[in-house]
Amino acid sequence: MRSLTIAIASAAVVGFAGAAAAQAPLTEKNISMGLAMAIMQGTIDQCTKDGYKVSVTIVDKAGNVAAQIRGDGTNPHTMEFSRLKAYTSRTRGQTSLEFMKLTADPANAYLRQIPNVVAVGGGVPIKAGNEVIGAVGVSGAPGGEKDEVCANAGIAKVEAALK
Repeated sequence: MRSLTIAIASAAVVGFAGAAAAQAPLTEKNISMGLAMAIMQGTIDQCTKDGYKVSVTIVDKAGNVAAQIRGDGTNPHTMEFSRLKAYTSRTRGQTSLEFMKLTADPANAYLRQIPNVVAVGGGVPIKAGNEVIGAVGVSGAPGGEKDEVCANAGIAKVEAALK
């Protein structure tokens, strides 16, 4: 009988411990404001050097805008377009240029129906190790490939912090 009582008590303790662990808060990596600002600055520096006027958006792990800046002399649509590129990249975990190439295949074209995704270059995921923690989107250079070069330059500025 004593063994049965100990077994029941042990099972109860394990059960309560498991329930308590399931209620613990999550700990996850995400985009900080300092990180977002540094990426935006590196991105704008590269595009300015290349002669392009761009807007830049950084989205966090959840795909929400963490920071956004409209470059001097940019067209009005570049703010929203940079957000869509960043969101696409965060959602897919790949560059928006890779998404464009993927959905060029008619078998994958249905993926373009996902709300707020765009199939054009300029969005790049921000990774801490192998984990996607956000994305940067750039709009305003003459072509998504050029936008992507600037986004990669921005991420390169903070590469050490993402290890």
